[in-house]
Amino acid sequence: MNSFAALFAPLALLLGTGLADAPADHGGPELRLTAQDGEVAGPLASSAAAIAPALSLDDSLGPQDNAQVRIEQSVTIRISPRAIANQSDLLAQLPQGKKSSHVEERKFGDCVSAQGIAGVATTADDRLLLFMRDRKVISVALEKACSARDFYSGFYVQRTSDGMLCVKRDKIHSRAGSKCALKQFRQLVAVRE
Repeated sequence: MNSFAALFAPLALLLGTGLADAPADHGGPELRLTAQDGEVAGPLASSAAAIAPALSLDDSLGPQDNAQVRIEQSVTIRISPRAIANQSDLLAQLPQGKKSSHVEERKFGDCVSAQGIAGVATTADDRLLLFMRDRKVISVALEKACSARDFYSGFYVQRTSDGMLCVKRDKIHSRAGSKCALKQFRQLVAVRE
């Protein structure tokens, strides 16, 4: 079959038998495309069922069914770990007297500003340390099934309407795929002897 006939074979199927001959010599209708030089190409379709899936030009221009589209926006905040030198600088800026012997945990509220978190670090006792922009250090206890080691490279949190990260409401997501709820916030304060 020459290339001209191959290009116009689909058009012949859409328009019906206007460009095709339809002899019925062996029982069923058979469409044949006639090329310009007079040679007849092979059969295009052996039944009307093969032609049925094609839409006519009038059907394709008619009204189409519309679907409902919903657009949702979400903002994800990434909290990354601080460099080791910066973490020690933040801990060094805690109020210190002549000799600060230890750091103590004190009660803290149920929420912190997500935008106020400058960095995060893990601890040996399955807690996270949040270094705040206002120089506070907040300890975060995670739910029992979670390990703080999963958050060594920081975490993601969905931004809420109030912009706060709250206990028993929000979940943090690690880059490895784990998801944990926050159990408790405590503030670390240097205690003088």
